[in-house]
Amino acid sequence: MKPDRKRMVNRDVEAEPQVGSGEIPVIFFAVLAGLIFVGALYLDKFGGGFSNQVYSPYASYDLVNAAQPQDPGAVTRNRGKMVYESTCQLCHQPNGLGTPGQFPPLDGSEWVNGPIDRLIRIPHNGLAGTIHIKGEVWNAAMPAMGAALNDQALSDLLTFIRSNWSNKSGPVKVEDVTRVRKDIGARADPWSEAELLKVP
Repeated sequence: MKPDRKRMVNRDVEAEPQVGSGEIPVIFFAVLAGLIFVGALYLDKFGGGFSNQVYSPYASYDLVNAAQPQDPGAVTRNRGKMVYESTCQLCHQPNGLGTPGQFPPLDGSEWVNGPIDRLIRIPHNGLAGTIHIKGEVWNAAMPAMGAALNDQALSDLLTFIRSNWSNKSGPVKVEDVTRVRKDIGARADPWSEAELLKVP
């Protein structure tokens, strides 16, 4: 019986080592994934959204902006804007122009820019019946959106409305809101235009 020559040749030849043919340990991938994860967390916390205006110890542009010196009026308007966006903007729109045929404008409104004691009453108790605004008759009931706000929040809101868009009227002070609410007392009914016009 002849020996298998092919098998003998294969037995004598050893496989030569090759670069890159070794197995990479699984632990290497686990460590690499962990480092990537930690790096992502670090960038998320300290990267400042990759803005060149954000620097340590601040983590976002909002924090940098909040740390800048501001006049008290700007702070009040910023707070009022947040209240407006969550309470009034859906009907009266971001530009204060309202929705034609449904919700009246606040921009340029004689009620917004008129006597403060009248203005405070409108969001506090709401409005019912027809009302004349900028030469148009509106007949949309307004709920008492401001009743749930504290004096500071209602003051900030009305100050924002009176000083935004084309409105250039003065602020509504917290003391004004407190005083008017005391005058209103326990009344829960909405106001009519005729009632509001009697308020100086």
